[in-house]
Amino acid sequence: MMIFLQKGRGSRNRQGHPWVYRTEIATVEGNPQPGDIVEVYDWRGKFLGRGYYNPASMITVRLLTSSREEPIDADFFRERVRQAWSLREKLLAGEPESDSCRVIFGEADFLPGFIADKFGDVLVVQSLTLGIDRWQEIIVDELIRLVKPRAVYARNDQEVRQLEGLPLYSRFLFGEANSPVVIRENGFPFLVDFVEGQKTGHFLDQRHNRAALRPFASGARVLDCFCHTGGFSVHAARYGAKEVTAVDISPHALTVARENARLNGVEERLHLVEANAFDFLREQDKKGEKYDLVILDPPAFTKSRSTVAAAARGYKEINLRAMRILKRGGYLVTCSCSYHMTEPEFLAVVEDAARDAKRRLQLIELRRQPQDHPVLIGYPESHYLKCFIFRVL
Repeated sequence: MMIFLQKGRGSRNRQGHPWVYRTEIATVEGNPQPGDIVEVYDWRGKFLGRGYYNPASMITVRLLTSSREEPIDADFFRERVRQAWSLREKLLAGEPESDSCRVIFGEADFLPGFIADKFGDVLVVQSLTLGIDRWQEIIVDELIRLVKPRAVYARNDQEVRQLEGLPLYSRFLFGEANSPVVIRENGFPFLVDFVEGQKTGHFLDQRHNRAALRPFASGARVLDCFCHTGGFSVHAARYGAKEVTAVDISPHALTVARENARLNGVEERLHLVEANAFDFLREQDKKGEKYDLVILDPPAFTKSRSTVAAAARGYKEINLRAMRILKRGGYLVTCSCSYHMTEPEFLAVVEDAARDAKRRLQLIELRRQPQDHPVLIGYPESHYLKCFIFRVL
């Protein structure tokens, strides 16, 4: 079964990009069924790779290999899991104060559409595409063999599965464990609600950036906007902040944040506010409040290139307000997890906000996602997290 691309298409795939869009396909030969493995060729007939097919998805083919000879069978997927886990074993060994990490990062680990997060001795997995869902049992079986978890829980409740023609469900695939579970991150205990929390329950990709607060938090008055379950807030308090105000619109997230503060013995210095962060920032500006450290870690403001301009306005608004309420010489930690908002674009938005706020910026550190969320060269979508630390003057 073969897919032939339109004239001029395929250069991305030759450079390592694993996606073939519906709009790039010229012809389909052999009547492949959803989930079948197909071969992909450019318009000249040059072989590009083999991957799984789903005509219901805009990403119609997700390439698994650039080899014609490599069989795509159970052993293929088991080997991919082994390769992913061998990297994480090394990373965890070098990070003794944390017991959790991302074990499989989809396309970046050559398993398109599959996510696995390790929270202590519990694995939480997501099978997000039809093609990979067919192999979920094999992948999970190999994860159990290698990682030896107490339980494996599937959070296959993401709406993207419906676009792939898959049902939504959440359940244990192996063993049992109570949720939330307590993990260690940078030496601190955190609750992870892997059943009701967002995505897999905890944003592991920010753990190194949370640790980067240490030099700036001691004795500081801190504002953490979009605080979710208190990851940045608790770190700031544990690093010596005199007071932390943590803002989020989700009552469930704040309930977990309150418990995380209690677990870490910082509940008296951590004030939780249920509010829209945009509104809260405007109110603080209007009141003339001043902080030593402001943290902005919002959800993705854009999930497509067509909405980047609107997202830029949102990023500018929160960064401008944050700078206005920072003391001169205070610190701004500002993040974007929107892939479509590139690093240079995000930096330009923050610079624009600084001009309007009549502030100067010193870029102290440019940070990204941790090593367990590797960036696959040729697949720029795998580089999504930006974290800037500025001194605001």
